[in-house]
Amino acid sequence: MMIIASARQLAGERVCFVGVGPPNIACNLAKRTVAPDIELLYEAGVFGAEPARLPLSIGDPTLVTGSLQVTNMYELFAYFLERGHVDVGFLGGAQIDRFGNLNTTAIGDYAQPTVRLPGSGGACEIAINAKKIFIIMPQSKRSFVDTVDFVTSPGHLGGARPKEWQGQGPTVVVTGLGVYGFDAGGEMILESLHPGVTLEKVRENTSWDLKVPAEIRETAPPTDEELRLIREELDPEGTYTR
Repeated sequence: MMIIASARQLAGERVCFVGVGPPNIACNLAKRTVAPDIELLYEAGVFGAEPARLPLSIGDPTLVTGSLQVTNMYELFAYFLERGHVDVGFLGGAQIDRFGNLNTTAIGDYAQPTVRLPGSGGACEIAINAKKIFIIMPQSKRSFVDTVDFVTSPGHLGGARPKEWQGQGPTVVVTGLGVYGFDAGGEMILESLHPGVTLEKVRENTSWDLKVPAEIRETAPPTDEELRLIREELDPEGTYTR
C-alpha cells in the first residue's frame, strides 16, 4: 500500500531523482501506470533509466541498459539537479519530524550514537535542489519523532526554508498508515488513511500532536494491476514487499 500510494503521487511528473528500495519500486510502478513519460535519475550517473529488474544498488549495471544517458555523478548533480531540472526527489529516512526534516546519520548523540546510519550520500543535495520532495518510509514512534537526532536532509526546518534553496521541500509523505501533506507553515498534516487504518493507530505511531483535518479521506485501495506489477515484475522475490 505504501509503494502504490507513493507511485500515484507521481502522476504528471516528468523528472524524478530516485534511490534503490521502495522508492525505486514506486517510481517504476508509476512509469508503468500513472506517469509513463517520467524519466528516472539514479545517483551513480544514469538518466532515463529503464531497469529490467530490481537494482541492487545505485551502481547496478541493470540501470545502464536502455537508459538515455550515462554520465558521472558530478555532472548528474551539477547539470541536472543543481540547475533545477529535477521535478521530484524521492527520499526515505530513519527519522522524520513534523517539519519533514530527515535523519539518516545517527540515532542518539552524534559523537556517541546508539546507531550509526549510512549518512547523506546525495540526499541532502536532493532535498535542497529538487523542486519537490516525496518521502516514503515506515511509520512508528521511533521514526515519526518530535525532533530528529540529526538533520541530514533538511525539510522545512522549523517552518521556513531559506530563500536561497531552489526546491520547495517536502510536499508528500507516504507511510504504511497514510498519506501526509504540509500546511502553509511547513508542518505535516494528515491527508488520507489507508484502508483499514484508524486515526487512533496513526496517533499511536506519531510522537507529536499531529495536525488532522476535519474530514479525512481514505486512500484508494490497490488495483489488481498495481499488485500484479509489483508481485510479478518489480519485486517478484518480495525483497521489499513481503
